Amino acid sequence: MISKRINEMMETSSFIRKMFETGSELKAKYGAENVFDFSLGNPHALPPENFNSVLLKKAADKTRHAYMPNAGYPDVRQKVAEFASTEQQKVLSGDNVVMTSGAGGALNAVLKTLLNPGDTVIASTPCFMEYKFYCDNHGGSLVLVPGKKDFNIDVENIEGAITEKTAAVIINSPNNPSGRVYPEETIIALGRMLKKKSSEIGRTVYLISDEPYRKIVYDGITVPPVLKHYNNAIICTSYSKDLSIPGERIGYAAVNPDAEDYDNLINGIILCNRILGYVNAPALMQRTIAELQGVSVDINLYKKKRDMLAGGLKEMGYEFRIPEGTFYLLVKAPGGDDMKMVDLLLQEKILTVPGRGFGVPEYFRIAFCVDENVISGAMDGFRRAAEKAGML
Repeated sequence: MISKRINEMMETSSFIRKMFETGSELKAKYGAENVFDFSLGNPHALPPENFNSVLLKKAADKTRHAYMPNAGYPDVRQKVAEFASTEQQKVLSGDNVVMTSGAGGALNAVLKTLLNPGDTVIASTPCFMEYKFYCDNHGGSLVLVPGKKDFNIDVENIEGAITEKTAAVIINSPNNPSGRVYPEETIIALGRMLKKKSSEIGRTVYLISDEPYRKIVYDGITVPPVLKHYNNAIICTSYSKDLSIPGERIGYAAVNPDAEDYDNLINGIILCNRILGYVNAPALMQRTIAELQGVSVDINLYKKKRDMLAGGLKEMGYEFRIPEGTFYLLVKAPGGDDMKMVDLLLQEKILTVPGRGFGVPEYFRIAFCVDENVISGAMDGFRRAAEKAGML
């Protein structure tokens, strides 16, 4: 018998993965060309061409496939720190960076470092609900607070949820699933509030910024820095989206050098990177991304898909806020029933994800990082579903 806890987790596990698996079954039954899968944020764009050339060059170096320090190759950490310094508007060195197995690996290493049994971590909805399982992995729990109607963080709501048990607040900007980029004034206000509340409760409340979509932004939007505006902040991110390599599991955690208890914090993350079983980030990928700082896929490809999908759905009466980043569209479910709308779309062999999987059951999510033929081919089905839902 497996553990009761894991049994419970499986019953409430990710709607995203469930829909992805449903899609695989439908494709086997009806043919992939007849199924329109918008369930998983699996980048359709190929990696940049220079990724392939650098990868081949690094793979040919047969002398560097051994263990390295658990934090990663020192030269890689330094190159990552130099680029992150420009993004965060904070001077970082390689010593402030820990290379990890993707953003998920970074988040787990950070949470294991921070959490005592019974501690809580706060997140604003909508959010990536795997955070719940990550917190549970390390004896903590996730506390969800509602964001604003425009999907911005509600700093007052977060403040009201902070207690002596609060270890951290997790934010994700650009946000999965809404595509919202939190304005700099919001980050500034959040940092000020966390500093005040940390003093009040006599405990440092860390700010964990999950940033794998930082480079996937549109219309001249800039993602504001977090380390600049709060000393007790940690960045967790990956190269999965901007280089289209999610299967390679390469990312990093970066700790503000001005954080309280900095030495224990960075050394704790390094230790947890090892004892969680990651040991170290993949060697080949470390050496590859070191040469690709600032490189990304052509964001205009995703913008074109966004505009194509949004334009078609708007004409049918679907309601949504145009995403400023990511490759997701969060759409209002007619009547506020996400499961009903997802089921109506499923009848048309269109796979989307119910919003309750992100803490917002009145919405559903569409991942538009797909071939344009999937978007165009699904439009008739979206229209029929809208008719059944009484929108037309």
